[in-house]
Amino acid sequence: MKFEIKNRFTGNVQVTAEIECADDERYSIKLGLAVKWAINARAYLAGANLAGAYLAGANLARAYLADANLAGAYLAGANLAGANLAGAYLARANLAGANLAGAYLAGANLAGANLAGANLARANLAGANLAGANLADANLADALKIDPSEIPVIPNIDDTILTAIQSGGVLDMSNWHGEGGWCGTTHCRAGWAIHLGGEKGKALQDKLGPNVAGTLIYEASRPGQPAPWFFDSTEGALADLRKCAEAQRGESA
Repeated sequence: MKFEIKNRFTGNVQVTAEIECADDERYSIKLGLAVKWAINARAYLAGANLAGAYLAGANLARAYLADANLAGAYLAGANLAGANLAGAYLARANLAGANLAGAYLAGANLAGANLAGANLARANLAGANLAGANLADANLADALKIDPSEIPVIPNIDDTILTAIQSGGVLDMSNWHGEGGWCGTTHCRAGWAIHLGGEKGKALQDKLGPNVAGTLIYEASRPGQPAPWFFDSTEGALADLRKCAEAQRGESA
């Protein structure tokens, strides 16, 4: 059957793909098959509307998808190595475990995207929007061209944060920092990591934003462990802090 891929900006048909599937198959599946067909046919997909496409495990290596709309697309485990995604809209896309090694993501919108475990080695994320993205266990430092010396390391980070809270500080997961900003006494979990990182923490936040800065500080402070979910509830984050702090005390004993 024929399936049309349209341009996200003009609405005009950009590619007419030939796919094999049932007529009543889900739109996301049809679109995913059409994208794979277009990639194999070397069709032009820059600026295409690919929102919601199901592309789990797809081989999109070196694909040219600049300015494409991939909002909400399912790309878990996909191979996007070397792909050009400059300016692409990837908000809420699922990229868990995806291979983005060497991908060009400058200016891409990854707000709310799931990048847990994604390989971003040598990827270019300059100017990318990572607000609210799940960056747990993602390889970020190299992608963001950050020197390890720029990332503060906080020994027993969870225990240190918990101690600060128990000594008069406040954990509030609704804001990165409360009244007083970075130097105040009210922060979310990432905000506390940044605050306890001192001037290095502030500089990293100014450069990358609190979500990415908090992720990098956590990953540097707990090698081999993914950063926690920074959008948990205050109650959930506090419970996990206590659990992690107890484990760290046991390791230090």
